[in-house]
Amino acid sequence: MKFGETFTEYLQTNEERFVEKCCYVEYKRLKKVLKSCRRCKAIKDFSDDNNGEEGALSQFSQYDSCPLCDQKFFSELMKEASDIAGCFSSRVRRLLQFHFNSGLPKYFTFLRQCFVSPHQATAQECRMLIEYVMMNAVAMRKILKKYDKVHGTANGRKFKSKMRSEHMEILQSPWLIELGAFYMHFNESNGGNCDGLLNPFSFDLSDTQPMMTLTLPDSVKLEYSLTCAICLELVFNPYALGCGHLFCKSCACSAASVMIFQGPKSASQESKCPICREAGVYSNAVHMMELDMLLKKDCKEYWKERMTAERAEMVKQSKIYWEQQTKYMVGY
Repeated sequence: MKFGETFTEYLQTNEERFVEKCCYVEYKRLKKVLKSCRRCKAIKDFSDDNNGEEGALSQFSQYDSCPLCDQKFFSELMKEASDIAGCFSSRVRRLLQFHFNSGLPKYFTFLRQCFVSPHQATAQECRMLIEYVMMNAVAMRKILKKYDKVHGTANGRKFKSKMRSEHMEILQSPWLIELGAFYMHFNESNGGNCDGLLNPFSFDLSDTQPMMTLTLPDSVKLEYSLTCAICLELVFNPYALGCGHLFCKSCACSAASVMIFQGPKSASQESKCPICREAGVYSNAVHMMELDMLLKKDCKEYWKERMTAERAEMVKQSKIYWEQQTKYMVGY
């Protein structure tokens, strides 16, 4: 079965339960945009007249862009990518909020779900979010690849790089790592099976190169490093900056010249990511709580050692901070 048919079947199957509330890649419509392009038709006609000779096709492939396609294709795809990333992050936040809630907040969340079993509702939401990411990611990659193939350019790859630089690439979202860690918790607590879904996530927390791996439906594997780029160790109490790069909380605070107890979000707008040097990425940093819980469970000794060291450093910094505040207030 071709991917277009598979994607259409996915949308029809999940339309009432999930997709109608979320944005998705208009795969069929974007393919029609490519087919209706006058230059694309000219390429086909010219190629047919010359019996498909490569030399004939290369005369048209020398152009870097197609104004008609670019205006409709990339503008629509950019909006879809932004909407998909926003929809995904909001749904994952809501799912994890239910997981971390306790007492009265969790009770009201249960009431909003119309008395559906919390376990069943969580399993269903987790399964649909994973499918949502994978199907839209594959659809995005395939339609961009088709654009490049039709026009003989690298504009599709350039557009993908632009999405990453503007943090619209769903596969680069820190919420995907959080969803993966949550899935591992939920999967293990239910005997290794989450609503019949094969596990697309795997975690290797070895000392050499800790990482998370996500396997897409077309067997493409994506790897996410879990090594802090500052201390070069497995991340502890991790935070993902607005640019998507992952650091230990203490390392991120040190790079931004703020104290640990203040947190990365207290950094100034001028503070830059230690890797990509982008400014203003600390204010919307994401605390990776699910990932931290996974590390706490699977790397107990390492987690305890780092916790002890961080607490000692936090006490030291707090003492210095309040001594400075006292001198400022008293005047000496």
